[in-house]
This record gives sequence, C-alpha cells and structure tokens, in this order.
Amino acid sequence: MLYLDIHTHQPTPKQHVQSILSLSLTDDNLYPLTCSTSVSVGLHPWFARLEKLEIQIKNLKNKARQPNVKMIGECGLDKLRGENLEKQVVILERQIELAEELKKPIILHCVKSFAELIEIKERLNVKVPMIIHGFNKNGELGKQLLAKGFLLSFGTSILRPDSAAAKLIQETDNFFLETDDSVTPIEEIYLAAANLKKCSVDELKARIFTDWKKLNLTPNP
Repeated sequence: MLYLDIHTHQPTPKQHVQSILSLSLTDDNLYPLTCSTSVSVGLHPWFARLEKLEIQIKNLKNKARQPNVKMIGECGLDKLRGENLEKQVVILERQIELAEELKKPIILHCVKSFAELIEIKERLNVKVPMIIHGFNKNGELGKQLLAKGFLLSFGTSILRPDSAAAKLIQETDNFFLETDDSVTPIEEIYLAAANLKKCSVDELKARIFTDWKKLNLTPNP
C-alpha cells in the first residue's frame, strides 16, 4: 500500500508515494495547468492580494475544475504575513464558496487566526471537509478544532516527541500526514506516527487510505 502525502511542495514523489502537490495561483499569468499528478490549487494568504482577487479567482475557478485537482488551497488566514486580516477573510471566503460549489475539500494555512477560522466555518455552515495542514499547536486547540469538524494534518513536528503535535496524534485517530516544504521523507513521518500510535506502519497506511477515499483524494483511473 502506498504512502499518502496530503500536502507537499516537492514536485517529484517516489513511485511508492502518492502525494498532493500544492500550487499557489497568485500571479497574474493565467498559465495552463498541465500537471498530470494530483494537486491542490489555491490563493495562499502570504501572496494573495485583494486588488487582484477577481483575476486570481477567475484563474482558480478555471483550474479547480480539472479532475486532477483534488483540493482547494492551500488558502487561509495568517496574522503575521500577507494582507490585513479583513482582506484575507474576503479572499478565503471566495475560495470556500468555490470549494462548496465543486464539492472539493479545502487545505488550510492558519497562523494565530484559529478563532476567526472557526467563526467563518460556523457562519458559512461549510459542508466540505476543511483540513488544517502542518498542525503543531496545543492539544486543547487541536481537540477544539476536531470537535468543530476540522481535520488535522501533521508533518515533521511529530518527529519531536515533546511537540504538541506528537502528543495530540496519540489522542486521535483521524489525521493525515504531510511533508509540506520539508525534504524529510514521508516514510520517516509515517514511522514516527506509527510509533506514537503503537501500531505498524502498514496498519497506519491502511487507516489513512480509508480516509483519503472518503475525501475522494485517490487518483482518477
């Protein structure tokens, strides 16, 4: 069974790894998306600009309908970088609207904005799955997000046994794994997660594969 990497910026996965390559469509060039691998496409909050939103949304809508686009994002909120939060909320809500229309999951970037993210999800009554990537905050916040219907993805932070992510992953069975922009192999992250869960790597791969199928993330035949 394959290793599944839900969020990566590494363009050349190994044969035994199925990954979702994250692409940010925040430039002015409406380039064709010819990538045959599974991808997610979105307007990253670091780079998206409200004054360019209409052309960027037009590009995103065009690309997001392709069958190899499995998710919308990464998109989200970041109080430390990018536009002010009010503008970021507008940009995010437009992407949520598209994800709901296409019934595709959303992969989220969130920095110091979890209360705002929860408010948006509840106010808009978002139905599609919302996955927070690279989660490494305290366990109480993680449990709150899970209770609100969010899904969590963990990366290299679980390699540190004393990290919040490593502790939280021991308390939940519904999570995904990712490499993000790290060169750390996904196999190493799976091994760490399996050790924390006290199960075999194969058992973990089977469980995560089941959740990928539920979210329709497997490649088209």
